Amino acid sequence: MKKLAAVMAGILVATALAVASVVAAVGFGLRNNGIDNGPWSTNLTVGGADAGMYTRAAVAIGGLLALAKEETIYYTAFTDSDGDTLTEDCTYRIAGQDPDARWWSITIYARDHYLVRNGDARHSVAQSTLERTRPGHFDAFVTPEEQPANWISSRNAGSPFSLTLRLYNPGENVYTAPGKTPLPTISKERCR
Repeated sequence: MKKLAAVMAGILVATALAVASVVAAVGFGLRNNGIDNGPWSTNLTVGGADAGMYTRAAVAIGGLLALAKEETIYYTAFTDSDGDTLTEDCTYRIAGQDPDARWWSITIYARDHYLVRNGDARHSVAQSTLERTRPGHFDAFVTPEEQPANWISSRNAGSPFSLTLRLYNPGENVYTAPGKTPLPTISKERCR
């Protein structure tokens, strides 16, 4: 009886360790995607047949609904440009020039990797919806407080939340040098 109990305990411990290692590997895949570019990171295998099982699991958990990499490149940020975790308690300015793509958008995701549930209907900004101060350049704000324009609501996003930059039909330079292509900065303005 003691031998059976020891075997069962060993199986339970091995199963728990296996599950924990898979959860850690998939979570790591969501946060560390391979190619860094400022606060943004990407993995060119997302949406491709050459994606490994952990990348596929991370995409499934993250809910990216990834298109083929020939159509879209996804960059994700979990930190601002200074490396600090994105948190609902702070206001961030996303600033830059239009990325090299036919069309692009930036969307906020809550800690659970789903759209933020807050009723504000301000989950993203896009190339075609931004108000501009000068052609080709933009400023958008991620904050829990309502803004008159270019607002992504982080109310109820929790901490950490993430931002996903989607580049639809990106230029050739984005594919050849995804770590060097000019992307927007994410600057912390203030915290509550």
